[in-house]
Amino acid sequence: MELRGSISILSLYDVCEEIRLKELPPFIQGKVVTPSFKHTAPEYVRFERPPVIETIDQVVIQSGERFDATLRYYDYGVISLLLRFPFCCEWDGLRELAARWVSSTTFDELSRRIVRERVAAIRPTLVRPYENWLDEDYCIFHILSGPGMEPAAKVLARHSADIAQIVRGEPFALSDSERAEVMQGSVSYYPNDLIVIGWNAAFVLDTQQGAEATALILEYANSQLLQFRHYDELLTRELREVYRFIERRAGVLAGWRMRPAATRLRTIVLEVTELTERTTAALKFVGDMFIARLYKLCVARIGVNDFQALVAEKLKTAEDLYTVMIDQFQQARGFVLELMVVIILIIELAFVFRGK
Repeated sequence: MELRGSISILSLYDVCEEIRLKELPPFIQGKVVTPSFKHTAPEYVRFERPPVIETIDQVVIQSGERFDATLRYYDYGVISLLLRFPFCCEWDGLRELAARWVSSTTFDELSRRIVRERVAAIRPTLVRPYENWLDEDYCIFHILSGPGMEPAAKVLARHSADIAQIVRGEPFALSDSERAEVMQGSVSYYPNDLIVIGWNAAFVLDTQQGAEATALILEYANSQLLQFRHYDELLTRELREVYRFIERRAGVLAGWRMRPAATRLRTIVLEVTELTERTTAALKFVGDMFIARLYKLCVARIGVNDFQALVAEKLKTAEDLYTVMIDQFQQARGFVLELMVVIILIIELAFVFRGK
């Protein structure tokens, strides 16, 4: 059976703390995204601050394939580059493409160069740009459903081995247990659609409109993964510094010097908490149960939940450390006050005895 569709290569970069989207238009030829979800009215599924998109010139890789290229700018500091390549081939051909491009370094340098050029152009709109960028890559294999295409149930029954191999990007067939694990990430809404989510690639059998919605959800989930990775690294560094600070402080009055460090730690905790809430609330689902379920599956399979749990755990550790440091400061302050009272009493007694 001849398959028609497209392969989307997503490359996401965490470039700064915030992008001021309202200031972007003078620097790019962009427009505001209005997601179109097929299962419910668009107003029920919306971005809190819609990303700005920019279409750029086609990209040609070394092997000669041409990709349509689109950039998306998210207000929380993430830039996404989407490269799309149309295909028309059999299952064998699609498996070969997946083996070539999933987990490949083919697009790494190319994507980073394109994003660096755009970052230089929009630098006035960036808040606190990062010197080093975290990045995530993801592949989406979309087969166009329609007349002549088998129902999703038959495709799954006949080609589950092919789909699992595509999602894993493996050149050889997978074991039954590994295939079953891949298929745990499958979900379907209509008889003619099927989505299989993996940690770094996805298989989508759907209409063009449905595939666009799925790609947007996957892109958003990967951008969240980037954010939580950033928060995890930030908290790890701060906690390491706090532990070193505590180890260096010794003596009776060591707690007296705890307050500045405790205040800084508390500030970091509040900033990360605020940024986390902003990231998780960027896309709202109201009334669209399937899209909400698809999103939950995406964040679970991609690994967002794992990093979110790590961040929550480190935030709790930071809160506990802050409490301990403030307690030590209060004890040191109490000791100093008591010492001052004793000194005053000694001075007063000295004057009394001297007067006699």
